[in-house]
Amino acid sequence: MRGVSFCLVFSLCFLLLGFVQASPNYKDALAKSILFFQGQKSGRLPASQEITWRSISGLADGLLAHVDLTGGYYDAGDNVKFNFPMAFTTTMLSWGTLEYGRRMGPELQNARAAIRWATDYLLKCATATPGKLYVGVGDPNVDHKCWERPEDMDTVRTVYAVSPSNPGSDVAGETAAALAAASMVFRRADPAYSRLLLSTAKKVMQFALQYQGAYSDSLGSAVCPFYCSYSGYKDELLWGAAWLFRATNQMYYYNLLKSLGADDQPDLFSWDNKYAGAHVLLSRRALLNNDKNFEQYKEEAENFICKILPNSPSSSTQYTQGGLMYKLPESNLQYVTSITFLLTTYAKYMRATKHTFNCGNLFVTPNSILYVAKRQVDYILGVNPIKMSYMVGFGPYYPKRIHHRGSSLPSLARHPQAIGCDGGFQPFYYSANPNPNILIGAIVGGPNQNDGYSDDRSDYSHSEPATYINAAIVGPLAFFAGSYSN
Repeated sequence: MRGVSFCLVFSLCFLLLGFVQASPNYKDALAKSILFFQGQKSGRLPASQEITWRSISGLADGLLAHVDLTGGYYDAGDNVKFNFPMAFTTTMLSWGTLEYGRRMGPELQNARAAIRWATDYLLKCATATPGKLYVGVGDPNVDHKCWERPEDMDTVRTVYAVSPSNPGSDVAGETAAALAAASMVFRRADPAYSRLLLSTAKKVMQFALQYQGAYSDSLGSAVCPFYCSYSGYKDELLWGAAWLFRATNQMYYYNLLKSLGADDQPDLFSWDNKYAGAHVLLSRRALLNNDKNFEQYKEEAENFICKILPNSPSSSTQYTQGGLMYKLPESNLQYVTSITFLLTTYAKYMRATKHTFNCGNLFVTPNSILYVAKRQVDYILGVNPIKMSYMVGFGPYYPKRIHHRGSSLPSLARHPQAIGCDGGFQPFYYSANPNPNILIGAIVGGPNQNDGYSDDRSDYSHSEPATYINAAIVGPLAFFAGSYSN
């Protein structure tokens, strides 16, 4: 009964605020959330490309190191390929596909294609030069001074790598996680590709373990402050080992997990901090297989959820008046989508085994967790005080001036002349006009803590989309698309 009362209290709050409405069209949102990745592609675009205002870019990527590093994704609204968040994006897309693929319907093929665009690139980065892992293309400090289309890039495409003398256990651990998770996605669809992904994941993980160090220390201003590894690299070692254990079931990775002893318990989950994700992933063993050796991870996963649920006595999570989880002022929706993924997935494991737990005196059921997860997804899709959908192209009212070079500049078809480094600022960046190209499915950084949103291109911490914001919501959207008929 206490689980029911938690839901009732929470839903009454929203009824009083007066903007509860029918569930959004999750199937439409799911399709758009995956389509977004086409707008972020680097390299030679396939014939199946649906976001047609984008065209080929970055065909010389890797040339400075005499290797082919074409492909992959631009991380956000810029033209840089940062492998640390790109690998996390790949891991989350893969996890979502593994957990919710059966609910994706026709979008399963599109999800696999989005994953493969990333893994093809990550494989090149891991295998092009023995003893090296390439971890990025494009000088971010130069790129961020320009406002130009990816198709026009004339900035230096510096190549960055980690090696035994310049280690990067964090980016290597995340790359191993991505390749291992994706190997399971392709296990039946493309067994040979799956085996290649897994064998490469093992080698990259070995490299991460053998040459330990943070990539921020090795690469400095090439990755900081953009994607510094603030949480250190122990979480990526745990995350990589967890994914390799799930992919192989080998005792080596189980023993590695136990030896790492990385048991930090933060109250967020992101491209930088993987502890909570690893705990939920490993808790699956305790819940679905009743494996007592994984009880520790189940407890850690539940401690994490107790820090998130709004009525929990140990909650350390703020919610806006409109009901949105509010973690940090810059690009808050990245934490919302990632944490929502963990809530949905843990609730799914609980539901399969009729499991419940307590946060102090709060009785927690799968449905009470799913209620909070659904509220976050619905808020992003427009069920909020200003009725703004934070997914571009979804619903009648969404961000029109996103901080994104390709979206804000006219396409090659409309403006065939090159737009140089400085050429995009006037009249495009500083224009009050809506972006000419709609980046369908992009989820922006989101509203402020007062549920407000200014739709201002220059306010990048709120108006910039990113691959890792989208990657984490694909799973929850698939879950709700399969649970609610639209």
